Amino acid sequence: MSLSLPGETDWSAFTLLDQHRVSLLRSIKEAAREETRIGETGPSNNICQITSFSSEILGAIENVIQDIVTSLARNKAPVLTLVNRSDWGNIQFKDSVGLQMISHHTTRKIKSDCPKSAPKFALILKILSVIYKMVQNNTYATKRDIYYSDTLLFGSQSVVDNIVNDISCMLKIPRRSLHILSTTKGCIAGNLSYTEEDGTKVNCTCSATAVTVPSNVQGIRNVITDAKFILIVEKDATFQRLLDDDFCNKLSPCIMITGKGVPDLNTRLLVRKLWDTCHIPIFTLMDADPHGIEIMCIYKYGSVSMSFEAHHLTVPAIRWLGLLPSDIERLNIRKDALIPLTKQDQNKLASMQKRPYVACQPMWKKEMEILAASKMKAEIQALTSLSSDYLSRVYLPSKLQFGGWI
Repeated sequence: MSLSLPGETDWSAFTLLDQHRVSLLRSIKEAAREETRIGETGPSNNICQITSFSSEILGAIENVIQDIVTSLARNKAPVLTLVNRSDWGNIQFKDSVGLQMISHHTTRKIKSDCPKSAPKFALILKILSVIYKMVQNNTYATKRDIYYSDTLLFGSQSVVDNIVNDISCMLKIPRRSLHILSTTKGCIAGNLSYTEEDGTKVNCTCSATAVTVPSNVQGIRNVITDAKFILIVEKDATFQRLLDDDFCNKLSPCIMITGKGVPDLNTRLLVRKLWDTCHIPIFTLMDADPHGIEIMCIYKYGSVSMSFEAHHLTVPAIRWLGLLPSDIERLNIRKDALIPLTKQDQNKLASMQKRPYVACQPMWKKEMEILAASKMKAEIQALTSLSSDYLSRVYLPSKLQFGGWI
């Protein structure tokens, strides 16, 4: 079954895009053959495959409690061992996966008899008990629901967020399998339809406005699209402008997604789901600044804090379409449309240039060097200095037609 859109683009002029897709498919087949040859099933330390078997989840929690009971029976203060998720020393880079946690990672002890760590020890047990009851009763809650169940106890939403991720990493069970859902902020539009877990049919093609990314990406099925590519847009304002310019119809069939800045888990899961299902080119449209580049890296290679779930979240095949720092001079964007890099920007850029994935991306490295040398950054909106609809009418179509991605 296919989806039709009015005024579809003559794709015969976009041979480079088609060649890119063929290249991606070839790479996928080669990777599959290599995995079969060496018998690779993913690193042993990686989080387990998404499972619907509640008994496994309950058993994992019971094992944690059993260890605590055993310690108490021996008159020893119980201790929980957590992985240092923010430690770059625990991370290795693999081009086909992104940032993933190594097997022999460093850990930290959360002691029940230490005044500094005892509160966190108690909060971990509290959230473990909440998870256990939800899995038993087959109910779900968001992290926000958990926080508001006892705001005085948790203190802040970030405390709950960090503990939930620590528990997921400790148990080696994906967060969504722990019956904890993420609050979704991302949006999607274009040539796509799917069925949600509860049977609700969603058709992004017929929607006049963007559709909110589903809260349970794992449960969506019957994904149907004729899209030639997926465009990830950094900012909601740019995403909405492209919708207003009717970009999805003018350059149809395509799919647009935005995480509205740093993407939430569901948006990243959906990008990965669409990649696994469709295997079509995915491009990013970000500001030409360190923050935009970092957001692109999260989609492509993942983040340090969620490296234990890299296999379900990253899409290394993603390409950087724009806005490239080299585009600023190439397009002769006016100086008054540019913004000086702050000291914080310069420090972030210098730090990113040292990251392991930059070494295998020489074109990225060159763009970062251009950004560092110019000491000027540009938002996507800077293209309006050329013309109000330059982004949708000229910039994106020409980039896609002539292979302007890296």
